[in-house]
Amino acid sequence: MRHGLRGVRRPRMAAVTLASLLVVSLGLAGCDGSGDPEPSPQPTASKPPKTTDLTFGVWGAKEEVAAYQDLVDTYNADAEGSKIELLTWPTHEAFISGLRSGDPTKVPDLYLVSRGDVAMLREDELNQPLLELLDERGVDYSDDYARDALLSFSADNELQCMPYGISPMVMYYNTKLIDFDRMRALDLPAPEDDLHEGWNFEQFTAAANFATRPRRGTRGVHVDPTLRGLAPFVYSGGGDLFDDDDDPKSLALSEDDSREALTRTLELLRDASVTLTDEQLAQASALEWFKRGKLGMIPGFRELTPELRQVPGLQFDVMPMPTLDDDATIGDITGLCVSSEAASIAKAADFLVYVVSRDATARVAAEGYLAPANLPVAVSDDFLQPGQMPAHASVFTETVRSMVVPPLLEDWPELERAVSSTLRLMLTTTLPDIEALTTQIDEESRAVLDPELPSESASPSGD
Repeated sequence: MRHGLRGVRRPRMAAVTLASLLVVSLGLAGCDGSGDPEPSPQPTASKPPKTTDLTFGVWGAKEEVAAYQDLVDTYNADAEGSKIELLTWPTHEAFISGLRSGDPTKVPDLYLVSRGDVAMLREDELNQPLLELLDERGVDYSDDYARDALLSFSADNELQCMPYGISPMVMYYNTKLIDFDRMRALDLPAPEDDLHEGWNFEQFTAAANFATRPRRGTRGVHVDPTLRGLAPFVYSGGGDLFDDDDDPKSLALSEDDSREALTRTLELLRDASVTLTDEQLAQASALEWFKRGKLGMIPGFRELTPELRQVPGLQFDVMPMPTLDDDATIGDITGLCVSSEAASIAKAADFLVYVVSRDATARVAAEGYLAPANLPVAVSDDFLQPGQMPAHASVFTETVRSMVVPPLLEDWPELERAVSSTLRLMLTTTLPDIEALTTQIDEESRAVLDPELPSESASPSGD
C-alpha cells in the first residue's frame, strides 16, 4: 500500500536529448578531417564516491546517549557515501531551545523530539514528511507500530516523524511499604494477584493509607499539582482535559464529569495525613522522598527506572494508574524526524530506517530508559529485563492502549504556567471551592489556547 502525496518526477526527455548530443559530439571528435582516427583517450583513475556528513541529535542520560553513539559507530563502519556525527544535549528542553532559536545550523539532519514539539516543527517547517521516504525504502510499519503511535506523529495527512518511544505514566510503588499480600490478609482493599489487571481508586487509597506510618515518618503518595499530574484521574473519571481534542480553546475542568472526577481524586490527594506536606517538599522533592524509602507511591515514566535501580536498598515495582471509572493514563511519546534542510534527505532517511530497526531499537531499550514504540521490541527481554526491577515491566507495554493522547499544542509549558497557581490552590486548600477554582482554571487557560478571545474576569466570584 502506498501512502501520501508523491513528489513530482523530473521528465527524462532532457537527459535523453543531452545523451544523444554527447554521442554525436563524440562521433565527430573521432575524426580529424583527414579521415584518421584520433588517439583513444587514456583511462583515468575513478574518483571515490563523495561522502555526505550528517548529524544526529539526541538528548538523555549518558548511558542512553552511549547507546546512540554505538548505533552511529556501527552504521558508519558499514555505510557508503555518508558519515553520521552524534550531537547530544543533556535535556529535551536544552535541545528545543536550539530549534526555537531560528538558526538552521542548530537543526540536526535527523533528530529526536517529543510529540509535543510537532506543532512547532510544522509551524516552522523544520521537518520532512516521511510517508514517501519510508515507502521508497520498503518499510512496512503496520505490524510493528500501534496505530495510536503513528497517529500521534501525524498531521496534514502525513507522517511527520517516526514514533520511537511511547512511555505511559504508571504508578511506581515501594514494595517494602506496600505489601498487597499483607493487605489482603488484613481484609483491606487490594488488587488481585495478577497486578497487570490494575486497581481501582478504593484500592489505591487503601495502599496510600497502608504506606503511611507516622512512627516511621512515611507518607503514602504524592502527585504533582499539574495538568499532567491530574490528567489520568480526570480522564479515568470520565472527564476531559480540553474542550476540543483537535482545536482546543480552553481547558474543560469545570465541566460536570471533569469536576466530579477531580472532586473524587482530591479527597485523597489533598489529605495532609497521607501526602507530603509543604514543609517536607521544601526539604526535598517527592522523588527524593521516594528514593529515601519514605514515600509509598509516585507517578512516573520509564525513564525513571534506571535512576531508581541505582538507589541502594530501594525495592520498587510498577502498577497501572488507578481507575476511577475507566482505564486511562497519559504518556511521553518521542519520535525521530528528518530535517527539511538535511544535507541529504535521502541519506538521512536511510539512517532513520536503520535507527528504528528492531535490532537498533533493542540496543537502546536495553539501557532501561526507552519504552520502545516498536511492538516486537516492547515485548522482548531487551525491554522487559527479567530479574531486574520493576518485576512487572510489562505494565508499561500493556497500558499503552489506555493512553489518552492530548491535542498538539505549541507550548504546553506555557499552559502549565498559566494555571499553576490555581491548581496548587485547589490541591492545598483544606476546603476548596472546586466549582469556582475549576472555572477560574479554564478561564486562565484561554489566554494561552485562544489568546485572541477577549478575557473575562479570572476572579472565581466573577467580580
